[in-house]
Amino acid sequence: MGGQPSLQQRVRYAFDNLMAGGTPALIGCLAVATLIMIAFFSAIILIGDFAPGDEDHGLVGQTFESLLHTLDPGTVAEDHGRWPFLLLMLLVTFGGLLIVSSLIGIIATGISGRVEEMRKGRSMVLEEGHTLILGWSDTIFTVLAQLEIANASEKRPSAVVLAERDKVEMDDLIREKVGKKRTRMVTRSGSPIDLGDLALVRPELARSIMILSPEREEEPDAQVIKTILALTKGKRDGELHHVVAEIEEPRNLQAAKLVGDDEVVLIDKSKTIARLVVHSARQSGASVAVTELLDFDGDEIYFREDPALVGGSFGDALAAYEGCSVIGVIDGKGKVSINPDPIQTLAPGDRIIAIAADDAQLASAASSRGRIEPDAIASVPDHELEPKKVLVLDWNCGIRSVIREFDKFLVPGSEMVLVSEVPEARSCFEAQREHLANTRLAFVGENPSDRGTLEAIGPERFDHVIVLTDEKLDAQRADARTLVTLLHLRDIADQRDARFTVVSEMIDDRNRQLAEVTKVDDVIVSDKVISLMLTQISENCDLAKVFDELFSAGGSELYLRPATDYVVPSREVDYATVVEAAKHRRECAIGFRVGRHANDPERSYGIRINPPKSTRHAFEAGDRVIVLAQN
Repeated sequence: MGGQPSLQQRVRYAFDNLMAGGTPALIGCLAVATLIMIAFFSAIILIGDFAPGDEDHGLVGQTFESLLHTLDPGTVAEDHGRWPFLLLMLLVTFGGLLIVSSLIGIIATGISGRVEEMRKGRSMVLEEGHTLILGWSDTIFTVLAQLEIANASEKRPSAVVLAERDKVEMDDLIREKVGKKRTRMVTRSGSPIDLGDLALVRPELARSIMILSPEREEEPDAQVIKTILALTKGKRDGELHHVVAEIEEPRNLQAAKLVGDDEVVLIDKSKTIARLVVHSARQSGASVAVTELLDFDGDEIYFREDPALVGGSFGDALAAYEGCSVIGVIDGKGKVSINPDPIQTLAPGDRIIAIAADDAQLASAASSRGRIEPDAIASVPDHELEPKKVLVLDWNCGIRSVIREFDKFLVPGSEMVLVSEVPEARSCFEAQREHLANTRLAFVGENPSDRGTLEAIGPERFDHVIVLTDEKLDAQRADARTLVTLLHLRDIADQRDARFTVVSEMIDDRNRQLAEVTKVDDVIVSDKVISLMLTQISENCDLAKVFDELFSAGGSELYLRPATDYVVPSREVDYATVVEAAKHRRECAIGFRVGRHANDPERSYGIRINPPKSTRHAFEAGDRVIVLAQN
C-alpha cells in the first residue's frame, strides 16, 4: 500500500489530471497528437525518399500535404507513386479520420455547450438604474406588466430577474404572459442568496429591488430573509438599497425587520390581505377601489411639494386641483397624515399626497373648475353602530389576522362563526378568543362547500359572509371549491330572499370572471393585490406608510357610503360639491360608484376614482361616494 506508484499509474494519473481540464484540454491534446502524427509521417517520407520524383515538396510542402490528408480523406484518391508512399498517405488519412474528426467533434460540442451555458444567463448584467426582482412566483407577471406601464415615460427602462429557474424557461414564460414590451427584461439564472450570483445582477446599481416570496418552498419566508441578508452582506459601506419584500407569515416579520433594519420595506402579506378582506366585507366594492389605486393603468398616489399651498389649510388643498384628489400630507420628516384635520396649516417642506393619473399631471395640475353648490349638500345623517354577525367559510393561515382585524371594527355583542373541516382550524380559531374585545366566536366542523351544511347554518342570519381559499389545495382546485360555495350561497339567498354581503378570496385572477356569475359583492385576488402593492412601493417607498394607514383600523380607511348622505338625490351637481360635502364631515372624497354599473366589469364595476371636479352627475339611491374617513 505504501510502495512507489508504477509508471503506468503515473501516466494514468497525469492523463486524468489533463482530462480534468475539460474541453480546452481535450482540444489541446488532440491538436498536439495531430501535429505529432503529421510530423512523424512527413519525416519518414522525406528520410526514406518515398515521395514521387515530380512531387518533392521539401519539409514544408510535405508537411502541408500530410495536413491536407488528415483534413480531407478524399485527397488520398489523387495520390500516385510507389506503394510505400501510398501506404504512408493512407495511414495519415486513417489517423486524420480518428484524431482530427474527434477534434472537430469536440470543438463543435464545446461551442454548443458554451452557447447553451450563455443561454442559461451567467454573464454579468450591464444595466444601470434597473428594477431588480429577486425570486420567482406567479406574481412576477403582474409585476412586470405594471412596471411596463410605470416606465412609460422613462428612457430605456429595464427590469432584471434573478431566480433559481432555467433562463430559457423564464424568457419563454415572460414572452407568453407579458408579451413584447418597451421595458427591456433581462433574466439570469442563479440563487438570490448566493453572493456570486447576486453580483451578476449588480444590485448596487439598481433603482429599486423587489424580493418575491418564492414558490415551491416549504418555508418561503426563510428564503426571503436569507436574500435580505445576502443584500446586506454584499452592499458597499454607507450604501442604501431601495428594497421591498413580502413576508407570508406574520410571526416571521420581526426577524425580517431585524435583518433588514430601516433599509427594507416589508409587506405582511397575511395581514394586508386580511385587512382588505375585512374592508371589502364591510364596504362592498372596496377591493375594486383599492385595486384601482394600486394599478398603474389608471390613477395612483403621488407626492408633490406645492409652494402655492404653503400657509393655507388642508381643507383648501382638497379643492385646489381640477384633476387630482388630495388625500393627505407628508411633512419634512417623512411623517404621513392621511385625511388630517381640514384646518391644519401646510408648512414649508410639506408635500401633499394626491391621487393623479401620473406625476406629471400632478406637477402641472390645473386649478379646480368645479362649482360648489352649498344648497345641494345633504345634512349629515345619524348612524348608530349595531352588533354584526359574520360567517367565515373555509380556513387558511390568514384567519388569525381576519378575526383580529374585524374585531377592531365591530361593537360589543358581535358574533363570528367559522365553518371548516380542517383539523387544526378549531384550535387555531379558538386560540384567538383572548385577543378579542367585541366578538364572540363559534366553530362548526363541517365541509363549508356542502349544500346541506350551508342550509343548516342559514347564511341569511348573517350580515357578512367571507369565503376563504384552502391554502392546502392547488390554485385551480381551491378556486373551484370556492366557486361551488359561492354558487350555493347565491342560490340560498335567492330562495330565502335574503340579503347579506359576500366577499371571496381567489388565487387565480382568471377565475374572477367566473365568480362574477355568482353575484358576489367582492372578489379579492390575493397574489395580484400583493404584486400591485410591491410594484407601487418599489417606485416610491413612502407609499408603504400611506398603504399602512389606509389599511389600518386606527387610521383613515376607505369607505363607500351612500351618495344621498352627501348630496341631494337626483339633482345634477359638480363633483366639487361632493368633495365639499365630505370635507364638512372631516373626510376626503376620492371618487364615487354608480350603482347601476356595480356588476359591469367593462365599466370598472361602476367605480370612478379621481374624477375631475367639474364632472356633473345626478346621484341616485344606489350610488356611493368613496371617501377616506376615520370611522
